[in-house]
Amino acid sequence: MIVDCAIYRDGHRTDGPEDFSDALGEAREAGGFVWIGLHEPTEKEFELVSQEFGLHPLAVEDALKAHQRPKLEVYDDSLFAVLKPVVYEPDSDAVSTGELMIFLGDAFAVVVRHGEGSPLKAVRRRLEHEPELLGKGPTAVLYAIADATVDHYLDVAVELQTDLEELEAEVFSPDGGGSRHTASRIYTFKRQVLEFRRATGPLAPPLARLAGTGAYGGGVPFVNDRARPFFRDVSDHLTRVNESVESLDRLVSDILSAHLAQTSVRQNDDMRKISAWAAMAAVPTMIAGIYGMNFDHMPELHWVWGYPGVIALMAVLEVLLYRQFKRRGWL
Repeated sequence: MIVDCAIYRDGHRTDGPEDFSDALGEAREAGGFVWIGLHEPTEKEFELVSQEFGLHPLAVEDALKAHQRPKLEVYDDSLFAVLKPVVYEPDSDAVSTGELMIFLGDAFAVVVRHGEGSPLKAVRRRLEHEPELLGKGPTAVLYAIADATVDHYLDVAVELQTDLEELEAEVFSPDGGGSRHTASRIYTFKRQVLEFRRATGPLAPPLARLAGTGAYGGGVPFVNDRARPFFRDVSDHLTRVNESVESLDRLVSDILSAHLAQTSVRQNDDMRKISAWAAMAAVPTMIAGIYGMNFDHMPELHWVWGYPGVIALMAVLEVLLYRQFKRRGWL
């Protein structure tokens, strides 16, 4: 469905014709551009848009099917970018991702949204209150969406860091680390970090290309070269996010290793205690077994103090074994 459609001239929103083709022609004549926002359009709904704006069929297919990696592709008549906004759900401590497909042309910006948590409404409001920035044309739309998406990455990274600190405290608490659900929580958290990483990692090369840095020094069609410093700032923020994600991934792996080591130590302690009690039980069992064989030629059988002597011997041996195991930390 079409969420919003407007023509922008000199950074200000104006009313235009409902027909996309007429709106595009009017925007070109006035030196402005058309900005269209769509939410999970069907193939039939998007067909008219793709025909009117001459969008490449491969990019159209990607926009309809979604489930794309962040990327930047250049076609003859348009630029196609994919971003993955991330949503943190505090109730379930889960990370979910949506998708934003952006088509950029000489006088149009078509944005297709899949999923929830998109910053588009806030971006449009922000740009409409900054006519100087919006007056830069479709490039401003791409920059503002990328900037809002990456800034939200930073917020999600902070939330994940807080969750990781809580998980770390639980693992290293005197009794919390022994919970049977701790390993499951650690693994679930690692899956959340991986989902976050899939959104942030592949976005680095496209932003570097837009910023004109590194191996991507050439200009990008349909993007104003004067916008490079702005994209460079977004790229710097993304670098911080990726460093945070790498740190989170390493820390959660270390926490999992520490938890497994703690579990192994506890199991060894339990086995030593079991072995100690088994050894203590074996001594009286052995003595009782010997005197339970009912042989005729056993002098102790006819001794008056035989029974209390054997019981005393068992007690003394048990005390000695207990003290020995206690001294070694087995009990």
